[in-house]
Amino acid sequence: MTRKNHVFTSESVSEGHPDKVCDRISDAVLDAFLAEDPHARVGCETFATTDRVVIGGEVRGPQRVLDNVVDIARECVKDIGYTQQGFHWETMDVSNFLHAQSVDIAQGVDAADNKDEGAGDQGIMFGYATVETDALMPAPVQYSHAILRRLAEVRKDGTEAWMGPDAKSQLSVRYENDLPVEVSSLVLSTQHLDETMTPDDVRAAIEPYIRDVLPDGWLTENTAWHVNPTGKFVIGGPDGDAGLTGRKIIVDTYGGAAPHGGGAFSGKDPTKVDRSAAYAARYLAKNIVAAGLAKRCTLQLSYAIGVAHPLSILVDTHRTGEVDEAEIERAVGQIMDLTPRGIREHLGLNKPIYQRTAAYGHFGRTPTDDGGFSWERTDLIDALKRAV
Repeated sequence: MTRKNHVFTSESVSEGHPDKVCDRISDAVLDAFLAEDPHARVGCETFATTDRVVIGGEVRGPQRVLDNVVDIARECVKDIGYTQQGFHWETMDVSNFLHAQSVDIAQGVDAADNKDEGAGDQGIMFGYATVETDALMPAPVQYSHAILRRLAEVRKDGTEAWMGPDAKSQLSVRYENDLPVEVSSLVLSTQHLDETMTPDDVRAAIEPYIRDVLPDGWLTENTAWHVNPTGKFVIGGPDGDAGLTGRKIIVDTYGGAAPHGGGAFSGKDPTKVDRSAAYAARYLAKNIVAAGLAKRCTLQLSYAIGVAHPLSILVDTHRTGEVDEAEIERAVGQIMDLTPRGIREHLGLNKPIYQRTAAYGHFGRTPTDDGGFSWERTDLIDALKRAV
């Protein structure tokens, strides 16, 4: 986006959205394998529809985890909160079709003799950061996530027990001089278990939480509200619409404010650069902006299956840079080992830290003491400044 004055829109979906139910199960399976074997290989896909969950893909890890996959799926759906007719954690049918990883893929990824561990697939990955929020994330997607996280909290603690798990939000944010100043329109659809509730009833209940989340002054008399615009949202989750792992990739990243690579994240172990290199790209872009080298940064990495080192590194500072982009590219390659092994070790990715990423975005989150969201750290600032 090159115009300084414009409106940009991003959306988010709740943990109870059908696609997010599937992302959650896939990442829970991954976490279970990594908890038993930090070097397990997992490519897990999930499909959900009325009273049924189907799990498939390739794994290499302990059999006892494979035997427990059905229980893992039920526990995820229970925690999300589905106890409705048509999708209930206790009565839904769960089919497990996970099988052994292809030996053709394994020979390209595994380290052997003088060959370093290779990328799990070819592909391009993007990272992005911007000064427009404290988290160095685009405002529309960051606050769309924040709204749904807040609503999930009051649903789960019983404050708003009428809410169902399925919900979507969308913010159109007006920018002046490249900075967000106002929400021009807000869309919020949330499942309600009380069939008598009208859209006005829903708005009255949720508006205080939304106002608490958004910055002061962003909601004005000009803001257009669209709350449950279809009029009724009782049937939710996979009973209302089928779900599939990896279908919300723009929600998972930057809300459309930056490019996205070719692959989804959930259910993939960190040898798969679709995930780990996208995390590394965000990590580097965020540190570039945090170091004051640019106000906005998009960073691209590319890989070939079985090849360890990235084929290319591209930095675009969108004409906001304080340093030549080629110089930043050179510095990036110096300060971080961008091979799959180097990324995993630098960011500590061989841990069961992925289930928490399945909803409300993989980026713009707070790093945790157990290694979760390690790619959100800003610990490369000094190294970057020295390198350029």
